[in-house]
Amino acid sequence: MTELYRHIGAQTDVPAGDMGVGSREIGYLFGQYKRITNRYESGVLTGKGLSYGGAQVRREATGYGAVFFADEMLRQTGDSLDGKRVVVSGSGNVAIYAVEKVHQLGGTVVACSDSDGYLLDEKGIDLELLRELKEERRARLDDYVRHVPHAVAVSGRTVWEVPCDLALPCATQNEIGGAEAAALVAGGCAAVVEGANMPTTPEAVRILGRAGVRFAPGKAANAGGVAVSALEMQQNASRDSWTFAQSEQRLRETMRDIHARCWTTAEEYGLPGDYVAGANISAFRRVAEAMLAHGLV
Repeated sequence: MTELYRHIGAQTDVPAGDMGVGSREIGYLFGQYKRITNRYESGVLTGKGLSYGGAQVRREATGYGAVFFADEMLRQTGDSLDGKRVVVSGSGNVAIYAVEKVHQLGGTVVACSDSDGYLLDEKGIDLELLRELKEERRARLDDYVRHVPHAVAVSGRTVWEVPCDLALPCATQNEIGGAEAAALVAGGCAAVVEGANMPTTPEAVRILGRAGVRFAPGKAANAGGVAVSALEMQQNASRDSWTFAQSEQRLRETMRDIHARCWTTAEEYGLPGDYVAGANISAFRRVAEAMLAHGLV
């Protein structure tokens, strides 16, 4: 595998060990795996292109999965995403598909961000325009305002200052610190669901908790990408190919199961509604049980 990463780094001008791995990079890796081993095993890598063993919904999985988890959180208390005002950080792959799924489930994403600042569209982010700007033209968010005059591009400030019902951090690590958490509380945010890896600092988690803001950690809420990778391996093993609808339904079921496990575990240990405790304890218990069963302890 080290040789594969050296090759991909040379081909893409991205330092090995410090790269964003997408379908292009996976294509290089899979091609070099075949060249080096003279074997074709589709399941050895996931995130492949659809023409050579990839799975539907893999690209959308992390963003969709985070929103599915958020929807389950709301349903647990008799609520739903319908009519909710949502803020999403980032404007890359995870953020774009989080926006798409929020809109499909009846919510309205009014703001998203990039490294320059954030975009506010009170009528709801135009998803197709956002996708064109970010995925096709690689433009900045302030270009959005040229097409949608009522929208506002705000530079040098945090998207978390925008009042919302639900916040979906989908950009980068540690993007919600103490000040950002306080701003979310002041803006009426009722729930924060992590789409990125560790975007919320421990201080921010404490502030949100003290204010009664429900918080879903990424180890549970952004598991959609890994889940669909497992589904891709399942399809490869059975030489099968599922439709988009089939794969999305399996993703939704998986996120529902993860939510239920977090919820019930937290309740079992006297911490109802604490998704961090539920996720941590559930994960630890599964690993411990496997270790004991395998005779390692």
